[in-house]
Amino acid sequence: MTPLLTVDNLKVAFPTRTGVVEAVRGVSFTLGKERLGIVGESGSGKSQTGRAIMGLTPEHARISADRLHLGTTDLLAASPGERRALRGRQIAMILQDPKYSLNPVMSIGRQIVETLRTHEKIGKRQARERALAMLETVQIRDPERVFDLYPHEVSGGMGQRAMIAMMLVCGPELLIADEPTSALDVTVQLEVLDVLDKLVSERGMGLIFISHDLRLVSSFCDRVLVMYAGHVVEELKASDLSQAKHPYTRGLLNCLPSIGGDRHPLPVLERQAEWAE
Repeated sequence: MTPLLTVDNLKVAFPTRTGVVEAVRGVSFTLGKERLGIVGESGSGKSQTGRAIMGLTPEHARISADRLHLGTTDLLAASPGERRALRGRQIAMILQDPKYSLNPVMSIGRQIVETLRTHEKIGKRQARERALAMLETVQIRDPERVFDLYPHEVSGGMGQRAMIAMMLVCGPELLIADEPTSALDVTVQLEVLDVLDKLVSERGMGLIFISHDLRLVSSFCDRVLVMYAGHVVEELKASDLSQAKHPYTRGLLNCLPSIGGDRHPLPVLERQAEWAE
Protein backbone atom coordinates (compact mmCIF):
# COMPACT_ATOMS: atom_id res chain seq x y z
CA MET A 1 0.00 0.00 0.00
CA THR A 2 1.40 3.43 -1.01
CA PRO A 3 1.97 5.74 2.01
CA LEU A 4 0.20 9.09 2.03
CA LEU A 5 3.60 10.79 2.27
CA THR A 6 7.16 9.60 1.66
CA VAL A 7 10.09 11.78 2.73
CA ASP A 8 13.58 10.45 2.03
CA ASN A 9 16.73 12.47 2.82
CA LEU A 10 15.03 15.87 2.77
CA LYS A 11 17.42 18.82 2.99
CA VAL A 12 16.63 22.54 3.25
CA ALA A 13 19.40 25.15 3.18
CA PHE A 14 19.40 28.97 3.12
CA PRO A 15 22.29 30.89 1.53
CA THR A 16 23.34 33.90 3.63
CA ARG A 17 26.10 36.51 3.51
CA THR A 18 28.12 34.50 6.00
CA GLY A 19 27.55 31.09 4.42
CA VAL A 20 24.88 28.44 3.96
CA VAL A 21 22.56 27.66 6.89
CA GLU A 22 21.38 24.05 6.82
CA ALA A 23 17.95 24.11 8.43
CA VAL A 24 16.94 20.51 7.58
CA ARG A 25 19.62 17.87 7.09
CA GLY A 26 18.56 14.51 5.75
CA VAL A 27 15.12 13.98 7.32
CA SER A 28 13.38 10.73 6.33
CA PHE A 29 10.01 9.24 7.29
CA THR A 30 6.78 7.88 5.84
CA LEU A 31 3.23 8.72 6.89
CA GLY A 32 0.05 6.70 6.64
CA LYS A 33 -3.41 7.36 8.05
CA GLU A 34 -2.00 8.19 11.47
CA ARG A 35 -0.89 11.00 13.75
CA LEU A 36 2.85 11.65 13.54
CA GLY A 37 4.37 14.05 16.06
CA ILE A 38 7.55 16.02 15.32
CA VAL A 39 9.13 17.51 18.43
CA GLY A 40 12.27 19.45 19.25
CA GLU A 41 13.42 22.82 20.49
CA SER A 42 13.09 26.05 18.50
CA GLY A 43 15.42 26.00 15.50
CA SER A 44 15.53 22.22 15.24
CA GLY A 45 13.97 22.25 11.75
CA LYS A 46 10.42 21.12 12.58
CA SER A 47 8.55 23.93 10.84
CA GLN A 48 10.93 24.06 7.88
CA THR A 49 10.29 20.36 7.30
CA GLY A 50 6.55 21.03 7.15
CA ARG A 51 6.95 24.08 4.92
CA ALA A 52 9.18 22.18 2.50
CA ILE A 53 6.53 19.47 2.17
CA MET A 54 3.89 22.14 1.53
CA GLY A 55 6.05 24.07 -0.94
CA LEU A 56 5.97 27.21 1.23
CA THR A 57 9.74 27.63 1.62
CA PRO A 58 11.13 30.99 0.40
CA GLU A 59 12.36 31.02 -3.20
CA HIS A 60 16.02 31.49 -2.28
CA ALA A 61 16.05 28.27 -0.24
CA ARG A 62 17.75 25.17 -1.60
CA ILE A 63 15.57 22.07 -1.27
CA SER A 64 16.62 18.56 -2.22
CA ALA A 65 15.49 15.03 -1.41
CA ASP A 66 16.02 11.53 -2.72
CA ARG A 67 12.25 11.23 -2.62
CA LEU A 68 9.44 13.60 -1.65
CA HIS A 69 6.15 12.06 -2.72
CA LEU A 70 2.55 12.80 -1.80
CA GLY A 71 1.03 9.44 -2.69
CA THR A 72 2.41 8.88 -6.18
CA THR A 73 2.98 12.59 -6.91
CA ASP A 74 6.60 13.74 -6.97
CA LEU A 75 6.42 17.09 -5.14
CA LEU A 76 9.91 18.21 -6.18
CA ALA A 77 9.14 17.61 -9.86
CA ALA A 78 5.76 19.40 -9.69
CA SER A 79 5.49 22.89 -11.17
CA PRO A 80 4.49 25.88 -9.00
CA GLY A 81 1.00 25.71 -10.49
CA GLU A 82 0.68 22.02 -9.70
CA ARG A 83 1.83 22.62 -6.12
CA ARG A 84 -0.78 25.38 -5.71
CA ALA A 85 -3.47 23.00 -6.96
CA LEU A 86 -2.39 20.41 -4.38
CA ARG A 87 -2.41 22.86 -1.46
CA GLY A 88 -5.84 22.91 0.12
CA ARG A 89 -7.14 20.12 -2.09
CA GLN A 90 -4.85 17.21 -1.12
CA ILE A 91 -2.55 18.70 1.50
CA ALA A 92 -3.15 21.54 3.96
CA MET A 93 -1.25 23.26 6.76
CA ILE A 94 -2.45 24.94 9.94
CA LEU A 95 0.00 27.62 11.05
CA GLN A 96 0.78 28.63 14.63
CA ASP A 97 -1.35 31.71 15.23
CA PRO A 98 -4.62 32.51 13.42
CA LYS A 99 -4.00 36.26 13.94
CA TYR A 100 -1.19 36.05 11.38
CA SER A 101 -2.71 33.39 9.13
CA LEU A 102 -6.21 34.75 8.47
CA ASN A 103 -6.76 37.76 6.22
CA PRO A 104 -7.77 40.64 8.54
CA VAL A 105 -9.88 42.45 5.91
CA MET A 106 -11.99 39.44 4.85
CA SER A 107 -14.73 37.83 6.88
CA ILE A 108 -14.09 34.30 8.09
CA GLY A 109 -16.87 32.85 5.95
CA ARG A 110 -15.62 34.59 2.81
CA GLN A 111 -12.14 33.16 3.33
CA ILE A 112 -13.49 29.61 3.67
CA VAL A 113 -15.69 30.04 0.60
CA GLU A 114 -12.74 31.40 -1.40
CA THR A 115 -10.69 28.31 -0.54
CA LEU A 116 -13.53 26.02 -1.58
CA ARG A 117 -14.26 27.79 -4.88
CA THR A 118 -10.56 27.89 -5.77
CA HIS A 119 -10.44 24.09 -5.89
CA GLU A 120 -14.00 23.13 -6.85
CA LYS A 121 -16.54 24.30 -9.41
CA ILE A 122 -19.31 25.20 -7.02
CA GLY A 123 -21.94 27.95 -6.75
CA LYS A 124 -21.96 30.64 -4.07
CA ARG A 125 -24.99 29.25 -2.22
CA GLN A 126 -23.62 25.70 -2.11
CA ALA A 127 -20.20 26.99 -1.09
CA ARG A 128 -21.78 28.93 1.77
CA GLU A 129 -23.65 25.83 2.93
CA ARG A 130 -20.44 23.77 2.84
CA ALA A 131 -18.57 26.47 4.76
CA LEU A 132 -21.27 26.64 7.45
CA ALA A 133 -21.27 22.85 7.77
CA MET A 134 -17.49 22.87 8.17
CA LEU A 135 -17.66 25.54 10.87
CA GLU A 136 -20.16 23.36 12.70
CA THR A 137 -17.86 20.34 12.28
CA VAL A 138 -15.07 22.15 14.13
CA GLN A 139 -17.47 22.77 17.02
CA ILE A 140 -18.36 26.42 16.41
CA ARG A 141 -21.80 26.69 17.98
CA ASP A 142 -23.25 29.57 15.97
CA PRO A 143 -21.74 29.18 12.48
CA GLU A 144 -24.15 31.66 10.87
CA ARG A 145 -22.90 34.45 13.15
CA VAL A 146 -19.22 33.51 12.95
CA PHE A 147 -19.43 33.27 9.15
CA ASP A 148 -19.85 37.05 8.92
CA LEU A 149 -17.29 37.99 11.59
CA TYR A 150 -13.76 39.25 10.91
CA PRO A 151 -10.69 37.57 12.49
CA HIS A 152 -10.25 40.35 15.07
CA GLU A 153 -13.81 39.79 16.30
CA VAL A 154 -13.26 36.20 17.47
CA SER A 155 -11.23 34.65 20.27
CA GLY A 156 -7.96 32.83 19.70
CA GLY A 157 -9.58 29.43 20.07
CA MET A 158 -12.42 30.25 17.68
CA GLY A 159 -9.96 31.75 15.19
CA GLN A 160 -7.90 28.57 15.30
CA ARG A 161 -10.98 26.43 14.72
CA ALA A 162 -11.98 28.69 11.80
CA MET A 163 -8.48 28.19 10.40
CA ILE A 164 -8.88 24.42 10.72
CA ALA A 165 -12.25 24.66 8.93
CA MET A 166 -10.65 26.61 6.06
CA MET A 167 -7.86 24.05 5.71
CA LEU A 168 -10.21 21.05 5.77
CA VAL A 169 -13.19 22.27 3.75
CA CYS A 170 -11.84 20.66 0.55
CA GLY A 171 -11.16 17.32 2.27
CA PRO A 172 -7.35 17.02 2.03
CA GLU A 173 -5.68 13.65 2.57
CA LEU A 174 -2.84 15.11 4.64
CA LEU A 175 -2.86 17.84 7.29
CA ILE A 176 0.24 19.49 8.74
CA ALA A 177 -0.46 21.25 12.04
CA ASP A 178 2.41 23.54 13.10
CA GLU A 179 1.97 24.10 16.84
CA PRO A 180 -1.78 24.72 16.40
CA THR A 181 -2.40 25.03 20.15
CA SER A 182 0.63 27.05 21.28
CA ALA A 183 -1.31 30.35 21.46
CA LEU A 184 -4.31 28.87 23.27
CA ASP A 185 -5.15 28.27 26.91
CA VAL A 186 -5.33 24.70 28.21
CA THR A 187 -9.11 24.20 27.97
CA VAL A 188 -9.23 25.52 24.39
CA GLN A 189 -6.19 23.36 23.53
CA LEU A 190 -8.18 20.28 24.49
CA GLU A 191 -11.13 21.37 22.33
CA VAL A 192 -8.90 21.92 19.28
CA LEU A 193 -7.14 18.58 19.80
CA ASP A 194 -10.51 16.86 20.07
CA VAL A 195 -11.53 18.39 16.73
CA LEU A 196 -8.29 17.19 15.07
CA ASP A 197 -8.62 13.73 16.61
CA LYS A 198 -12.17 13.26 15.31
CA LEU A 199 -11.28 14.53 11.83
CA VAL A 200 -8.32 12.15 11.54
CA SER A 201 -10.28 9.13 12.78
CA GLU A 202 -13.49 9.87 10.85
CA ARG A 203 -11.95 11.04 7.58
CA GLY A 204 -8.96 8.69 7.50
CA MET A 205 -6.51 11.57 7.15
CA GLY A 206 -2.80 11.62 7.84
CA LEU A 207 -1.66 14.23 10.39
CA ILE A 208 1.78 15.69 11.05
CA PHE A 209 1.61 17.41 14.43
CA ILE A 210 4.56 19.77 15.01
CA SER A 211 5.10 20.76 18.62
CA HIS A 212 7.60 21.42 21.39
CA ASP A 213 5.24 19.98 24.03
CA LEU A 214 6.42 16.43 24.70
CA ARG A 215 3.58 15.55 27.08
CA LEU A 216 0.97 16.70 24.56
CA VAL A 217 2.57 14.73 21.72
CA SER A 218 2.96 11.57 23.82
CA SER A 219 -0.78 11.53 24.63
CA PHE A 220 -2.12 12.67 21.24
CA CYS A 221 0.09 11.11 18.55
CA ASP A 222 0.80 7.56 17.38
CA ARG A 223 4.49 8.00 16.52
CA VAL A 224 7.09 10.65 17.37
CA LEU A 225 10.13 11.99 15.54
CA VAL A 226 12.59 13.90 17.73
CA MET A 227 14.59 16.53 15.82
CA TYR A 228 17.79 18.30 16.76
CA ALA A 229 19.92 20.62 14.60
CA GLY A 230 18.00 19.79 11.44
CA HIS A 231 17.89 16.02 11.57
CA VAL A 232 16.01 13.20 13.30
CA VAL A 233 17.85 11.82 16.32
CA GLU A 234 15.17 9.36 17.45
CA GLU A 235 11.92 7.80 16.24
CA LEU A 236 9.61 5.83 18.52
CA LYS A 237 6.01 5.12 19.43
CA ALA A 238 4.39 8.01 21.27
CA SER A 239 3.41 5.69 24.09
CA ASP A 240 7.09 4.78 24.52
CA LEU A 241 8.34 8.37 24.69
CA SER A 242 9.12 8.11 28.40
CA GLN A 243 11.48 5.21 27.58
CA ALA A 244 13.44 7.19 24.96
CA LYS A 245 17.12 6.24 24.64
CA HIS A 246 18.78 9.21 22.94
CA PRO A 247 20.41 11.60 25.44
CA TYR A 248 18.81 14.63 23.75
CA THR A 249 15.31 13.19 24.14
CA ARG A 250 16.13 12.16 27.71
CA GLY A 251 17.34 15.70 28.38
CA LEU A 252 14.11 17.21 27.07
CA LEU A 253 12.07 14.84 29.23
CA ASN A 254 14.15 15.65 32.31
CA CYS A 255 13.40 19.36 31.85
CA LEU A 256 9.65 18.81 32.19
CA PRO A 257 8.10 20.01 35.46
CA SER A 258 7.44 17.29 38.01
CA ILE A 259 4.86 17.80 40.78
CA GLY A 260 6.27 16.83 44.13
CA GLY A 261 9.72 16.02 42.74
CA ASP A 262 13.01 17.55 43.82
CA ARG A 263 13.92 20.09 41.10
CA HIS A 264 16.89 21.74 42.81
CA PRO A 265 19.06 22.47 41.06
CA LEU A 266 16.88 22.82 37.95
CA PRO A 267 17.99 20.40 35.20
CA VAL A 268 19.76 21.92 32.20
CA LEU A 269 19.96 20.33 28.74
CA GLU A 270 23.64 19.65 28.11
CA ARG A 271 24.18 19.44 24.35
CA GLN A 272 26.90 17.33 22.79
CA ALA A 273 28.65 18.16 19.52
CA GLU A 274 28.04 14.71 18.05
CA TRP A 275 24.24 15.21 18.22
CA ALA A 276 24.46 17.71 15.36
CA GLU A 277 26.49 15.41 13.10
